[in-house]
Amino acid sequence: MPSYTSSPRVIVALDFADLGPARELVRRVDPSLCRLKVGKEMYTRYGPHFVAELTKAGFDVFLDLKFHDIPTTVAAACAAAADLGVWMVNVHASGGRKMMEAARESLARSSHCPLLIAVTVLTSLGQSDIEEVGLAGTPEANAVRLAALTKAAGLDGVVCSPREAAAIRSAVGPGFLLVTPGVRPASAALDDQRRVMTPADAVAAGADYLVIGRPVTQSPDPVGVLRDLATQLAGS
Repeated sequence: MPSYTSSPRVIVALDFADLGPARELVRRVDPSLCRLKVGKEMYTRYGPHFVAELTKAGFDVFLDLKFHDIPTTVAAACAAAADLGVWMVNVHASGGRKMMEAARESLARSSHCPLLIAVTVLTSLGQSDIEEVGLAGTPEANAVRLAALTKAAGLDGVVCSPREAAAIRSAVGPGFLLVTPGVRPASAALDDQRRVMTPADAVAAGADYLVIGRPVTQSPDPVGVLRDLATQLAGS
């Protein structure tokens, strides 16, 4: 396990359309129970001020904007993310080695250097989706290939489906973070995720951090869900 993997291992996805419910959830949970993920919708609606609000409250923030552009643009965007004091930021591995290296070098020059990871294959994509966009091979084969490229570019890890975690861990070895969305407690609905796994199984497969959204955010007792998850993952 990488030395920079630490508790809490659950990253709660703040996928809200309105600021009120998001703030209420943040008020109820605690930085000792989870980290928080801010994605495109909330960042587009509420911007860097909302991210600053979360970091001020003591939370580690994963800024999930999946930058994918020419190298200079992505490098500048990652530097701006670092200035927000976030814990983790990501890019798309399909942007290529030069783009990822530019992002890494930009963060290395920042006074605050967040973890930098890359998205491999979105967990909403199945085999037919992969074929439709012109990629050969299975989702797993593409995820492993992109993870190897990400490691070669010097990044800290990847976002991948938990179902690809074991194959990626085998290919890239230890010391490389695997952050897995598509994690659902056994009783939770699949929603729009296709390649999913339970939290304990995801960690057993090699995942370091688990992104969990609706099973926490839509629960009447999010703190209870997080405590149950912590118990399940204790010693993993």
